[in-house]
Amino acid sequence: MNKSVYSIVLADEVVEAVDEMAYRMNTSRSNLINQILAERLDLLTPEMRMREIFSTIEQLMDSRFQLLAQPSDTMISIKSPLKYKYKPTIRYSVELSRNFSGKVGRLKVQFRTQSAQLISSIEDFFNLWQSIENKYLAKLFTKGVPSEISDGRYTRDFYSPNADRLTDEQIGNAISEYIQLMDMCIQKYFDGLSAGKNSFDEVEETYCEHLKKGVLVL
Repeated sequence: MNKSVYSIVLADEVVEAVDEMAYRMNTSRSNLINQILAERLDLLTPEMRMREIFSTIEQLMDSRFQLLAQPSDTMISIKSPLKYKYKPTIRYSVELSRNFSGKVGRLKVQFRTQSAQLISSIEDFFNLWQSIENKYLAKLFTKGVPSEISDGRYTRDFYSPNADRLTDEQIGNAISEYIQLMDMCIQKYFDGLSAGKNSFDEVEETYCEHLKKGVLVL
């Protein structure tokens, strides 16, 4: 759905009420007016789809995860605790694309910690995860999975050749499954570190089991 600039005349009281609501919803005046008009005219906007997808993600997350205040209409942030010394938390942020054709969105994963040792172990896991994905998704991403590791953070783009034909529930389900998979594998990896053993094979096996179920968003 494309956007253009239009001039409209509104009563000051209406604008004041819209601004107050927009502030509470953490959105802009223009976007809120667009949403109100679209709902009144029974039109589906990208923001509406995003809300449905985020709602699905929120409902599917188990009790380990805690929803954080949403920084924008296009993003959702979730955190989970890691059972490891220093007691760090993991933050998963998903930002969706306005156009659901091809690129669905982007995932950012980061740990809240000041420990240099833990940051090093985190980057080791991210490198392992990246190598596993490049290995099993090589036919789909010939130049490597679109991901980046920097300063203890992991960024990864989600794509789907059929994204424009998927329902909001299917997209939300696929993204939530990926986050829960990654969170589970992170815990397995750090459980191995605590026990003084290598958990690389266990992480890879868990990832492969996920792929066998069929994946709509990659």
